Amino acid sequence: MLADFIVRHARQVVTCAGPAPRRGPHQAEVSAIADGAIAACAGRIVFVGPDAECSRAVAPAPGAQIVDGTGSTLVPGFVDPHTHLVFGGDRREELRRRLAGATYAEIAATGGGILGTVHATRRATEDELVAAALPRLADMLRCGTTTAEAKSGYGLETEAELKMLRATARLAALQPIELSPTFLGAHEIPVEYRDRRNAYVDLLTREMIPAVASAGLAEWCDVFCETGVYTPEEARTILDAGLREGLKARIHADELAASGGSHVAAAVGARSADHLLFVDRHAAAAMARAGVVATLLPAAAFYLKMGRFAPARLLIEEGVAVALATDLNPGGGFTPSMPFVITLGCFAMGMTLEEALVAATINAAYAIDRHEAIGSLEAGKQMDAVLVDGEAVDLIRVGAQAIRMVVKKGKVVWRSEEGTEN
Repeated sequence: MLADFIVRHARQVVTCAGPAPRRGPHQAEVSAIADGAIAACAGRIVFVGPDAECSRAVAPAPGAQIVDGTGSTLVPGFVDPHTHLVFGGDRREELRRRLAGATYAEIAATGGGILGTVHATRRATEDELVAAALPRLADMLRCGTTTAEAKSGYGLETEAELKMLRATARLAALQPIELSPTFLGAHEIPVEYRDRRNAYVDLLTREMIPAVASAGLAEWCDVFCETGVYTPEEARTILDAGLREGLKARIHADELAASGGSHVAAAVGARSADHLLFVDRHAAAAMARAGVVATLLPAAAFYLKMGRFAPARLLIEEGVAVALATDLNPGGGFTPSMPFVITLGCFAMGMTLEEALVAATINAAYAIDRHEAIGSLEAGKQMDAVLVDGEAVDLIRVGAQAIRMVVKKGKVVWRSEEGTEN
């Protein structure tokens, strides 16, 4: 069997192989191979196993790229299943205010928060949104992300939401990270609809969702179900409208309070409920029965100074599959780094390193319904991988350059140094 991309003599190949999603004690199964090798052809893995078996299983094709993995660990490319990477404007001044003691509510009351970004995004052209997002994606790539979800939600009017989703489609074609687009027109109630919120829900369900679906611009429909934003009843109405138009359901739930969003996720069969700082055991059990993934965003809780994190241990104990994501956004998601999120998963939410790795790879892939193609290193899947300088645990050395190389579809798309090929 010929291969055009081969990694030999890796200290370990952490495959995360096996069925998805991983729940309960299976959340920690990473299936590491010592002195491992992996080979791919035309972007697909054709061999993964002990290096001693590699030469018998595959032969290098003419011009094949061969990487010496000595001293390094190979893990699946990170999947970031919750981002707001497309937006206009700059809200870093809000971070300074937050560090000085201002609350999110106080910032929003003075024109900041989500609605501040809405104003800037509505004014931005599609070209400007694309140009602004490209450096964010480059940062994500350097941190090992090879696939990401990307939401709209800063337009809150039909054309502005479509503009964001068109920008997302262009971004997918301009750089290596694979994108899974989500329609989040229900991110906030626009100022112009504050006194007639039912009219905005009607706009979402009767105009915006059909327009997005007709244009083929999104895979998912999302709602910010939160106290003061969308009620559980409104969230159910919006997600049901999306499902009728072929948009799969996901939801922002229980971030600022026990909003009921986790119960909505279970009721509609959402693939993922995200944030979940205030989820309780009863809601977790309902999510487990319905097969809803808990996508946890510890970096958002960190930067928003929430004073608490999602109860990852409770969710794992209740049999909920846990995924991790950055929540990259202009106001409370200031990191592009899945390794930093893995670190917070371990040290702020009590996850083991193995659980956090699964949460950032195969479970995250399942959270965006891409687990058949990505999220683990197995024959037949895409060759999306991160080569770590040292052991997998070195990923949680915050501030250290732990990532040596990032591979997407069997091509090196980022490297930290030269001299790694033959």
